[in-house]
Amino acid sequence: MTGSDDKPREFCGITGIYGHEQAAELAYLGLYALQHRGQEGAGIVSSDGRKVCQHRGRGLVNDVFSSPEILRRLDGHIAIGHNRYSTSGSDKNINVQPVLVNYKDGPLALGHNGNLVNALSIRRKLESEGALFQTTTDSEVIIHLIARSKKTSLVECVLDALRQVKGAYSLVIMTRDQLIVARDPHGFRPLALGSMGGTVVAASETCAMDLLGAAYERDVEPGELILINEKGVESFRISKRTTHAHCIFEFVYFSRPDSRIFEQNVDKTRRKLGKRLAEEHPAKGDIVISVPDSSNTAALGYAMAAGIPFELGLIRNHYIGRTFIQPQQDIRHFNVKVKFNPVVGVLKNKRIIVVEDSIVRGTTLRVLTQLLKKAGAREVHVRVSSPPIVSPCFYGMDFPTRDELIAAKNDIDTIREYLSADTLGYLSLEGLKASVPSQGCGYCAACFGGAYPVQVEDNFDKRACESC
Repeated sequence: MTGSDDKPREFCGITGIYGHEQAAELAYLGLYALQHRGQEGAGIVSSDGRKVCQHRGRGLVNDVFSSPEILRRLDGHIAIGHNRYSTSGSDKNINVQPVLVNYKDGPLALGHNGNLVNALSIRRKLESEGALFQTTTDSEVIIHLIARSKKTSLVECVLDALRQVKGAYSLVIMTRDQLIVARDPHGFRPLALGSMGGTVVAASETCAMDLLGAAYERDVEPGELILINEKGVESFRISKRTTHAHCIFEFVYFSRPDSRIFEQNVDKTRRKLGKRLAEEHPAKGDIVISVPDSSNTAALGYAMAAGIPFELGLIRNHYIGRTFIQPQQDIRHFNVKVKFNPVVGVLKNKRIIVVEDSIVRGTTLRVLTQLLKKAGAREVHVRVSSPPIVSPCFYGMDFPTRDELIAAKNDIDTIREYLSADTLGYLSLEGLKASVPSQGCGYCAACFGGAYPVQVEDNFDKRACESC
């Protein structure tokens, strides 16, 4: 069990650029800002109106695009990019996106963030009719549906395809001369639209636009498809308006704190989570520390509300690559220790309040609690800025199976004993919902209670058809 295995895994990050002579370079920078959303693979497809070029591979963005020559080969004023994390564990090169195919009207490329809950049944139906799939991703199902549509225009074909799929999707799609962005009717995954002079920018999070110097304009609405070409920007409805189900875990953990998602600032919301946590579960402590980096903001909110100093009690090593080689000798919990190191001078003889954003299996936090006590902490009080995770996600987050979720089969006191913590407190579901913005928004909190907004197929199996 590695340290990173004890966190929910990011889904994917997407970006789209239209109307800039260096579109691929901008897409590359956008992916760099979205690296936290997927570290297994990256790719960019570009077009100059005639020729479509692509480059993709396994690894981090900087590894895949390792030289300026690669980007220079990606000519054109249109580009889409994708950072990948496979939620079913397969990291084959062929599954790295964007997916690029030739269909009846020429090249078509697609990048997808989300998970389709009816992809398996559609895939089996298409295969029975002779369709040949090149990847194991559910994203390719959308490609096949577009190609098989009897509609006349590209927009109509895409709309036809999206009206047949269910689940979570934020998409960037491009041809030689057009860019399409789309978002599922429930709006599970974030997708923002921005501008930079005459250039249109789309991205999973606004932190990508900040890096580019683009201005955030608005979110792509749930159930909206936007066509961008030489005529301008045109909006279409995929379906009638329905209840929103924004992923609440984006605020808890996934999105960068400097991003704006679902039209709200992540940092501001995370501070509210910490403040509400301090109200619900106060603790007598000398200092508040975070488990860096994802719980930093919530810990600041907790410290502010509790009137207890915030300190840097754990230092995170940011330079552990995905190919990190473990020593041959048996060193207990080496991966956690190489990732986090306690600051003895801060912790010694102190009553520590540790704020974490979530607990999945609990293995990492258990080791960290032991490290804090070994460093001299007198007491360790664990506070979690989200409710207990009791159910898997079928909309693009990679949680383990229910049997592997520590809170699915243990009460709070049993978890506290496992962690070796003096006390343990989780933010309530009511507290979580009260802390996130509510203006016209609805949220999916299925992982905290099992109430799924979109019905999942009875035969749904993550391993049979990968999400992106």
